[in-house]
Order: sequence, then structure tokens, then C-alpha cells
Amino acid sequence: MFQFSESDVRQIISKGLTPEIVELQIKNFIDGFPYMDIMGPARLNYSIKSFNNTRIKELIKTFNDRSAEKKIVKFVPASGAASRMFKNLFVFMKEAETVDQQKPLLDKEEYKGVLKFFKNIHKFAFTDDLKEELKKDKLILDELLTEHQYAKVLEYLLTDKGLDYGKQPKALIRFHQYDDHNRYALEEQLVEGVYYAKDSNNRVHIHFTVSPEHHEDFKDAINRLLPAYEEHFGVNYDIGFSEQDSSTDIIAVDMENKPFRNEDGSLLFRPGGHGALIGNLNEIYGEIVFIKNIDNVVPDHLRDTTYIYKKVLGGYLLELQEKTFSYLKELNENPENVNLEEVRLFIQDTLGYQFMDAQFESLRRVEKVDLLFDKLNRPIRVCGMVKNQGEPGGGPFCIRNRDGALSMQIVEKAQIDTKKEDQRNYLESSTHFNPVDIVCSTRNFKNEPFDLTDFIDKSTGIITHKSQNGKKLKAQELPGLWNGAMADWNTAFVEVPIVTFNPVKTVNDLLRKEHQPHE
Repeated sequence: MFQFSESDVRQIISKGLTPEIVELQIKNFIDGFPYMDIMGPARLNYSIKSFNNTRIKELIKTFNDRSAEKKIVKFVPASGAASRMFKNLFVFMKEAETVDQQKPLLDKEEYKGVLKFFKNIHKFAFTDDLKEELKKDKLILDELLTEHQYAKVLEYLLTDKGLDYGKQPKALIRFHQYDDHNRYALEEQLVEGVYYAKDSNNRVHIHFTVSPEHHEDFKDAINRLLPAYEEHFGVNYDIGFSEQDSSTDIIAVDMENKPFRNEDGSLLFRPGGHGALIGNLNEIYGEIVFIKNIDNVVPDHLRDTTYIYKKVLGGYLLELQEKTFSYLKELNENPENVNLEEVRLFIQDTLGYQFMDAQFESLRRVEKVDLLFDKLNRPIRVCGMVKNQGEPGGGPFCIRNRDGALSMQIVEKAQIDTKKEDQRNYLESSTHFNPVDIVCSTRNFKNEPFDLTDFIDKSTGIITHKSQNGKKLKAQELPGLWNGAMADWNTAFVEVPIVTFNPVKTVNDLLRKEHQPHE
């Protein structure tokens, strides 16, 4: 379809791709991805479980009693750079460098967030480090602020003249203040792992996905930090790292869907989004895997609720796993004695998957056994859901699959055809939001690992508009890790408190009371 030059082909092959795969990527730009066929939002006490205090205690006990015999891994996508956290500060710094009087800039409406930042600069956990960087050049933070030298302050915060936060991974930004130290987001994940990712041998298993340019920074930080935390908690950490495979990168195209080229004539490839991490997850040896984003952490004084609900999700997963494995063994060993209607209702009422009734009833018994076995024999995920607070991102919906069956999925807004009134109404009436608080069972009833790539809906994806060197382009993302990449998993939704969801998307999010010291 496209004529790639010899150098193009060499570049494509060097990434672990083939010209045919790249052609398919371009075809996706041309054809687009189909919208999800939403049948309605997930509803509390129906497709979203809500547990009372008695049930919560039961699930915590289940987790505490059974998790010790399992290998539990905390999986943290941490490859994101912090540059987006500081986007407005970068813009302000560039403009401030060009004017004599910087203070009037803070009165501009577009810099309202920058003004808030400077008014509260002493409340950030990284400010002590900033002061030390300034001191090396005999500069004092408060004097610079009094003289309205805001660009100078930001230069030491964002560039390699100082902390270089503009290029650091979000994991290595100081998030929280304590009496005797200030913690990186990375450290909060280390602390959190002690409370639900520890095995019977006091080993805490945590896996971070990192970008190639930050890999060594992560290793250095871990080597520097671990001894103190191991001594404090009396544990040993098993820390793993992996990078997003370059073979999951996707070619960019121009606005006419032709391959976008860099200034040197080479093809531009972009990372395929967090959906590419399904390959990283596939390589982890863990019977139970908790997934949580690097920036969704809280200080120690707010941890109790987070720990409680991690164990609630984990306990519920272990219950589902036990019931699922029991049915699978019966279907595999004594199919003639299985109550098939009981199994069907478990799949429908608990795992949110509804077969087309007429089609199911028309099958012979042996065919029903095979169908039920196939539907149960797949990875399981329990997804925490918080009440919708207007945060951007995906939510839980019931969708109609291409085969006519219904299933519960996490759907991004970009996957919804909001031009259709019914689809728009479903989106607007949704009550819950996906905070990426997921616990997974990735092994089958024989304790063999699933190949997670077998359960991806490869027809899903997202196309976005970006720019490179002032030129517009289209970028494409693979099926999201908790969207299309897990589309064929068995899924359950559980309501969790909003206090367990504390993302840091902009630097001023660190000023929220949830990220500030306890008063």
C-alpha cells in the first residue's frame, strides 16, 4: 500500500516491526476505530458492588488468611515524565524571560495557576531541595521572590541548572513532607507495598515500568532508598523494572494520513500508550497483581482507608478466583454433573457477562459446557470505582460485543460516539469513574500463567491530534491497558471511597489537603 524506502524498512525492522504491521497502523488512521456500543452505565448495587462494614471485615480476613500463600506483585506504571505537571510553569518561564517586569504577568488569567504556585511555594515537598540548589549559586529563594525574579526560580526548578524537574520521571518528584524527610512518589509506593504486597517470607514484590531514558535514575534511587525502608519495616524488597517494548511503538501520520517524517527524513514513531504495557504485565510471575498509577499516593496519615480497600479488592478477587476455579474443575472433570444454569448465572450476575439467551439455549449440552468453560477460563480483574467527581478519564459501562453478548468494560470518553443521543446520555448519566485501582488474577485453575495477549480486543484504539516541531500530526494509541487490552478478561466492579483516589496531574494538585502534612 505504501512505498517505504530501504532506510525506512531498516528503521522499521530495528524497532522490531515489519512494513506490513506499519501499513496496518496507517490503515487504522484511515479507517478509524469503531466506537463502543454502550448499553448503559454500570450502576451501584447492580454491576458495581458495594460492601457494608460486616462484608468489608470478611473480605479483609479472606485476604489476610489466603494471600500469604500467594505471590503478590504490585505493578506500577511509572514511565510518565513529570513535564506535564509543570506545563504552565514552563510557559510562564519562557514569557517571563522576555520581559523586564515579571510581576504583572501573574495577573494574567492564563497564569492564575502560576500565581497560586508562587503564593504556596513553601508548601511543596520539593522546596527544600530547590533552596539547596539555589544556595549552590549563593541565591536565596525568598529574596528572588521579593525581587519578582520568578523565571530564575523556575529555571532552578525545571532545568538542568537545578533540579531539572521538567525532565524527571514523576516517580522522582518529591510529593509529601514529613517531620524528618520528604518523600518521592516512588517512596510512597514502596511504603504502600509493605501493607498488601508482602509474602510469608517478608518479601515485598514491586514492579515498575520505566522509560529507557530514566531507567538508570530509577535504579540509582532504589539502591539509595531501599536499605532504610528495609530496616524500618523489617522486610526485603524484590524490585523489578521493565521498559515498554519498542515493537509496540506506532507510526505517526500527517493530516492526510501519510507517514510523518522528522526533519532528517526518518519516520516518526510514538509510544503506543499504556496499552503496550500488557506485554510487561505478561512477563510478571505473580498469582495476584495489584495495578496502581505512580502518582496516586497519599501521606501516611491517610493510608488506612487505602490499605483497607486494597485488601477488600484483593479479598473479593480471591473469592471470585476460588469460585471460578471450582466451576472450571467441575466442567473439566465431571461435566455431566455440573448445574450449567448455576454457572451461567454466576458468569452473568457476578462477572457481568451475559450470553445471548436464544443462542445459548439452542446449544447442545456439550456445547454449553465448552462455552461456559471457555468464558470462565480467562484472567480475572476486580476494579475499584469511585463516584464521579468530574475527573477526565474512563468509567464502567455495559457494552454489546460484536457477537451480541453483553459485558462490563472500562470505556474512555474518546471511545463513545457522543454525536448519538443515547450514547451521550449514557455517558452523562454515569455515576462512577475509573481511578486505576485494579487487582488481577493472571493464572488459570492449574496455576499456569495465561498469555494475556490472547485477551486483547485489537479492534479498539484511540487516535489523537498532536504536533511536532510546529507541524500537526495524528498519533495512535493501542487498546488501553484497562480498556481494550483487558477487554476479554472476566471483570467485577467494586465501589471504593474517593479518598483512595488522589492523582497528581498538575503541580498544584500537591496543594490539595490530601497531599499536605497532617495538621
